[in-house]
Amino acid sequence: MIPEWLVPVRDGAARISADELTKFTPPPGGNARLGAVLMLFGEGAQGGELLLTERAHDMRSHPGQVSFPGGSLDPGETPVQAALREAQEEVGVDPSSVEVFGQLPELWLPPSNFAVTPILGWWREPGAVSVVSRAEVHAIHHVPIDELLDPEHRITVRHPRGGYQSPGFLIGPDHDVILWGFTGGIIARLFDFLGWTRPWDESRLRDLPAYMLQDRPRRAPTDDDLLDIEEGRR
Repeated sequence: MIPEWLVPVRDGAARISADELTKFTPPPGGNARLGAVLMLFGEGAQGGELLLTERAHDMRSHPGQVSFPGGSLDPGETPVQAALREAQEEVGVDPSSVEVFGQLPELWLPPSNFAVTPILGWWREPGAVSVVSRAEVHAIHHVPIDELLDPEHRITVRHPRGGYQSPGFLIGPDHDVILWGFTGGIIARLFDFLGWTRPWDESRLRDLPAYMLQDRPRRAPTDDDLLDIEEGRR
């Protein structure tokens, strides 16, 4: 059974449409590759929280990006099975400790033709988590919902190459880690839909730090870039 504060999330997930989360949805009859991410809600010292991971800062693609645990579906897997497996492989979440209570609509990443289903989980029996692979994960963040809603931690993130902008959050112990892009957009738009968002200063700009641009030569926009552009046109 989920706690009372998660009931609006469960009910909202059942009502929200893909168009209310993104302008990119899988085309009918498409052959998109399938993936899933786990939006894992828990309860900490400051109340409700989300489990997020921060990619290693020296990765070739999207270094330092904050995201939900997740990845591609293996043959025969459902999105729920894939999301739970990926969370276990990435940070050691025990699948039996998670109660799945809903999912968001399938979202599409056009250039890579990737269809991603966000799975909602309640961490009813929290256990220890750790970075399984330092080559892939830099840190794990237990982010209080109240901090995500705090206007002091809301920013508009600007990509210095092209000036693309999207809503973002400052997270981490010192609130110096930037959450934006696909993951930040899902969180921001879900909070908007639930009526949880508090007024914040959208003119407060923050450029992506250098470590999040490492090994990124000028190139055609990727799926994450396009999502960032789209989120900036909300």
